Amino acid sequence: MLQKYWFYLVTLFSVVALASALIAEYYFDLQPCAMCLKQREPYYIIIAGFILVMILKWQDKIWFYVGVQIVSIYGLFYSLWHVGIENKILAGPSSCSGGLNISTNTSSLKEQIISKAVINCEEVAWSIFGLSAATMNSLLLFLIFIINAIYIINIYGSKKEKNS
Repeated sequence: MLQKYWFYLVTLFSVVALASALIAEYYFDLQPCAMCLKQREPYYIIIAGFILVMILKWQDKIWFYVGVQIVSIYGLFYSLWHVGIENKILAGPSSCSGGLNISTNTSSLKEQIISKAVINCEEVAWSIFGLSAATMNSLLLFLIFIINAIYIINIYGSKKEKNS
């Protein structure tokens, strides 16, 4: 049953994840950091791919599933990086840091203050059961990646064996 509806299920996961993030941002006023915004991109791509596949009626093509694998790896990279930043294991990009570089030039300091991230990536804005949003995003993307890989192997691996 999962194989029959996986095309729709992976898109539903993406819609729910994205809707949750947008509700947290706009309804509960939890502003996302730069890394949080990067983690949303795979879901936008999956939803856009779903719409494109539906319009072109390519549901039986492997390209959608390969694309899901690629964007889930992309999303996993950023979400795991964000988890590492939150746990102070990894350093974040300059757009995520809360500190300023030491400078004697006042215009340089002014520029740093203006371009400084409002939300620090090291701070966990909210968590549930001890899991931050970045951790839950990592788990969801890993689930999508694993189940999608199983789907590709089961469906397209069996087609290859039948053709041999």
